[in-house]
Amino acid sequence: MLKRYQVMLNDWLADFIKERSKEFDISFSECIRIGLCVYYSHILSEQYPECKVDLNCKQMAENIKKYTGKPEQEEEMHKELSRIYFETRKAMECARKAKKNIPE
Repeated sequence: MLKRYQVMLNDWLADFIKERSKEFDISFSECIRIGLCVYYSHILSEQYPECKVDLNCKQMAENIKKYTGKPEQEEEMHKELSRIYFETRKAMECARKAKKNIPE
């Protein structure tokens, strides 16, 4: 489920996000969600070493470079995004447990 929030961004950041969203034919909001997920999944895995994520920034960049917005590539892009969201959610749940000292 998605919730609506208002986010204030610097012009330079908003411009960059707009460029990336157009480049990969995804919405502005989706581009922000991806960025947040990648950031938090890696920060949490550093803070809580027990919360490993199966996301490699170099590999993600390579995978995303392959997508040109063509309809036949849409399914692969959605799989990659789903994987990013899944791994991030897993890391967040693990970090919450680790913070409370709850064994998995």
